[in-house]
Amino acid sequence: MTRIADPLTLWRNVVQAGGRQAYIAAQLEQRGFLVARRETDGMSERELAQYKQSLKAEAAERRKLRQEAWLAYRANHIVHLGDGVYWHDEATKDRWDLPYAEERAAENELPALDSPQQLADALGLTVAQLRWLVFHREAATRIHYHRFTIAKRDGSERPIWAPCKKLKAAQRWVLRNIVEKLLIHGAAHGFTAGCSVLSNARQHTNSRIVVKLDIRGFFPTVTLPRVRGVFRRAGYRDQLATLLALLCTEAPREVVEQNGQTYYIALGPRCLPQGAPTSPALTNALCLRLDRRLTGLAHQLGWRYTRYADDMTFSLPAGHTGAPRLGTLLGIVQRIVEEEGFRLHPDKTHVARASSRQKVTGLVVNGDGVPRVSRKLRRELRAAAHRLKHGKPLKEGESLARLAGYAAYIHMSDPQRGAALLAAFKSAAPAT
Repeated sequence: MTRIADPLTLWRNVVQAGGRQAYIAAQLEQRGFLVARRETDGMSERELAQYKQSLKAEAAERRKLRQEAWLAYRANHIVHLGDGVYWHDEATKDRWDLPYAEERAAENELPALDSPQQLADALGLTVAQLRWLVFHREAATRIHYHRFTIAKRDGSERPIWAPCKKLKAAQRWVLRNIVEKLLIHGAAHGFTAGCSVLSNARQHTNSRIVVKLDIRGFFPTVTLPRVRGVFRRAGYRDQLATLLALLCTEAPREVVEQNGQTYYIALGPRCLPQGAPTSPALTNALCLRLDRRLTGLAHQLGWRYTRYADDMTFSLPAGHTGAPRLGTLLGIVQRIVEEEGFRLHPDKTHVARASSRQKVTGLVVNGDGVPRVSRKLRRELRAAAHRLKHGKPLKEGESLARLAGYAAYIHMSDPQRGAALLAAFKSAAPAT
């Protein structure tokens, strides 16, 4: 394949010439290959042979220049993004663009990005590298993620797709400069600055009833068109919204070995990967209307509402004297969730009254005190610290890192007790 020493400079020359055809014609004339067309009837055999030879040389040089111009165009344009992804290199407006898209982006204090080249420059990439990161294949021999699993509470495994270094750097730029600046609702407590599982649980202390619901397949439900819609509503036009959405999504895949070759086969549409740094914050932006509607419903019925990622919590304050209207709440919540493009997990709806233990994002919220971890976990950690203090081994499956993580979790709601446990586990750690 022909290689171009400086495709950017060459493409600038093409643009200055007025396009690829004008550039090719100018170069043919400049290099002495352009042949003036004339009648051949009066030519001698020698003149005719020379004329034909000149035309052949011109045609060969034209093909060479056409190839160079195409490679220069391709190095500076996206051209194609793979199977099933609509793309056009002309930054034309369409009916789905916001009427004042640039003003909306400026109001959100988002970087002004009007072309793929500007996005590539912001990410520290070339256009070719940007295309490589976002290109979609249904069956790929290489992808920009590596897969591992973590254990879930029910004993099954949760697949995590972690982006490669270059893609993760691009996603972090998108997260810091765009996604974290998008409007989210105050009911969203997950992956938000100043919020945590503790701030989420605090909203539900001293409750008559606590209701917990779970959105089924949360990240896989947020597909490429929905992510592109987030960026378009933020103020970016179709071209940039498509590229940003592709940077933040990937198809769920199955790893297949055939004839000694590894293939990554797409099992469905591109969606938010569990493992990309942009995924949680994008769901918060996408769920803005969902959170508004559920907050309004809760307020109307006398309940409180928060959401931590895919976990939704409603609570009825202890001072509420009217009927709980629990059935009405659950019925309307299901309808709203489905209207917003999600589904509730049928096996993960839990109702806890004040007479039983009420837990929200892992913390006990009974009474009007600070949310706290369960007595069982505190006892287990105290017992582990006692064993370490007296030189006894830990239980099977326990590790200092895991115990220190739980101690930090306790420190969040009970700093004094958590600090004592952290100090105990730190003193037991081997010197490095």
